[in-house]
Amino acid sequence: MEAKAVLNYARISNRKVGIVLDLIRNKPVDEARAILRHTPKAASILVEKLLASAVANAENNFNMDTSKLYVSETFANQGPTLKRVRPRAQGRAFRIRKRTSHITVVVKEKE
Repeated sequence: MEAKAVLNYARISNRKVGIVLDLIRNKPVDEARAILRHTPKAASILVEKLLASAVANAENNFNMDTSKLYVSETFANQGPTLKRVRPRAQGRAFRIRKRTSHITVVVKEKE
């Protein structure tokens, strides 16, 4: 059994989120929460909320024991890029890419 939570269209690059996700992969939920709480990255706040959602899904939808849960799978895929324009010298325009990502956290119960 596994429970997952997905955050689509998060306004942060998937590369930045991936750094935080690598820290908590294959860790028990309590340890993952502690790591996220003490990681000074913008993505850690989003991932912490997502982890809490995945744990709540496991508890309420699948009747799993929260003390036995661990983070089995985490990944961040690239979402659509918002394109903006920045004015530059001599009437030129430079493109600004505001990247988004789709973040997924999966928790499983230890046997």
